[in-house]
Amino acid sequence: MGWWQIGTDSLAGSRFVVSPLAETVAALKTLDQATAAHPGERSWLAAHLPAYRERLAAEPLDALLVRAALGPTWNADFLTPTPLGEREQSFEEEVVAVRETEPADAVPQLEVAVGGPVPEPLRSARDLPHRMAGVLAWVWRETVLPDWPRRRRVLEADVVARTARLARDGWAAALDEMCPGKMRWLGDGRLQVNPRAYPPRWVDGGRLLFVPVTPSQGWVSWEGSERYAVVYACSGALADAAGPVVPEALGALLGGARAGVLVRLGSPKSTSQLVALTGQGLGSVGRHLKVLLDAGLVRKGRAGRSVLYEWTEAGAVLVRAGRP
Repeated sequence: MGWWQIGTDSLAGSRFVVSPLAETVAALKTLDQATAAHPGERSWLAAHLPAYRERLAAEPLDALLVRAALGPTWNADFLTPTPLGEREQSFEEEVVAVRETEPADAVPQLEVAVGGPVPEPLRSARDLPHRMAGVLAWVWRETVLPDWPRRRRVLEADVVARTARLARDGWAAALDEMCPGKMRWLGDGRLQVNPRAYPPRWVDGGRLLFVPVTPSQGWVSWEGSERYAVVYACSGALADAAGPVVPEALGALLGGARAGVLVRLGSPKSTSQLVALTGQGLGSVGRHLKVLLDAGLVRKGRAGRSVLYEWTEAGAVLVRAGRP
């Protein structure tokens, strides 16, 4: 298994980062695999896969480049630069790291990704980083940007939920559920980052970043000994556009929209999470929460700078009583 030995300072100074470029790379991987992990991805693929294939068919060298960069077990390093982590950057700021990769470094990194020689057209090309940046810019512009506000809300909601879990239950619980079956806390400062037989790495003094993405993709990256990133698939609205079923009797009692807020509070959630998950406006969600609070069906508590809502005992009984 691949694992990192994480120093106390790096763990204490770790942070969550929203990265438009990571979201775009995850979207590219999903398009290339053409396999949906859930109904939300299936709808997104149906809308964008034909244009993606048409784009690569028009640029055969780009098609070869994408296949090589998305190797069978490893991504080419220049495709997945590690975020800076100091502040959220725009896609245009982040993709500069891809575009400005030294052309001479691109082919060796592709060889690592594919586990052997790359096709001749790629070995002879002198503009591979620029081409890859162009592919990513297309994926961002055509498939991610139109839905970015919603995606960003989902990502931010995931960060709030995981930060609350970390504060409540500690690192082991927070990390074990981040990438189920792949990542887990082993104890003694050791974090398993994937199940593959990679050599261990020492993360001591560098910045440790956790980067959520909405597609069902994930990877790790690092920049020397300065920054290390774990990119993981978040949980949120894109995975289940329909959301939990609102019991008919509960919807009749509270109204469908308010009941839709209530049924999602089996685990603590913030107002921004509920906005992302329900698709309702901030004002509407706020009004529903006030009514539910006044009725004693939910309670609120603070986790860091976020206010989280969850069922009271009465709220849990009401929701469960309406289920078959």
